[in-house]
Amino acid sequence: MSTATPTFVTDKSSPSHWRVTLDSPPINLIDDGMYDAFYDLVGEIEAAPNLKVVSFESANNDFFLAHYTSAGPRSRFGVPRWIEAARRMAESSVLSIAVIRGRIRGGGSEFALGLDMRFASREKAIFGQPEVGTGLIPGGGALQRLPLLVGRARALEIILGGDDFDADTAERYGWINRAVPDAELDGFVANFVARVVSFDKQALAAAKSFINATGLPDPAQLQSTQDLFFKTFEWAGFKERAPLLRERGIGQPGDFELRLGHHIATISKK
Repeated sequence: MSTATPTFVTDKSSPSHWRVTLDSPPINLIDDGMYDAFYDLVGEIEAAPNLKVVSFESANNDFFLAHYTSAGPRSRFGVPRWIEAARRMAESSVLSIAVIRGRIRGGGSEFALGLDMRFASREKAIFGQPEVGTGLIPGGGALQRLPLLVGRARALEIILGGDDFDADTAERYGWINRAVPDAELDGFVANFVARVVSFDKQALAAAKSFINATGLPDPAQLQSTQDLFFKTFEWAGFKERAPLLRERGIGQPGDFELRLGHHIATISKK
């Protein structure tokens, strides 16, 4: 059985492993609709008694998730309840895995950081947190999760530099679990998932719960950062850059989005 939302399709044919395919053409922008759909999916995950693993992949080989966009309809909650949904996903007994091909930046990167594990195509995955280059700040967890994964200095390099990183560098830094040759990625993940689902759910849940005690950021800090993020759209730096970003092609297919880490440094010369 599969269920579809406007932004992804969930294959539930296996009661122990659901496969979610992100599909929001043309470049898999993450928006309020996707956040709301993920919030609903977390409720389904929590209610599934036999579920052990949920994996997320993309229908677009160029973009796993491009980044967040504030364009379009607002969340039915007013402000997306991403922080709560990600916390509940992390605290659930179910293991969540991102299988990354293509570009994954900004809120898209933070979506994957909110999951338990990240495996990426060595040739096709590109990572970035470009928000500071647009006059904003990361608001979906990167400011808390990246320092835990990569350390303070590398988190500063990633976030204040705003550049793109290849999968080998992301693996070396600790941003992802592994960079795997693209031709082997699906088989590698399938083998890992098969191992996990063969184990007892009670043991899996207990082990994950104890690891969570030392491996998760403070929810209050995450929430306060998201609250500030939505205020940064009113900052002068973003208002100055916003028309330039739209003019250059932000949110649209093309070279600007494909090489966003490069182009973001050319928006303002100060």
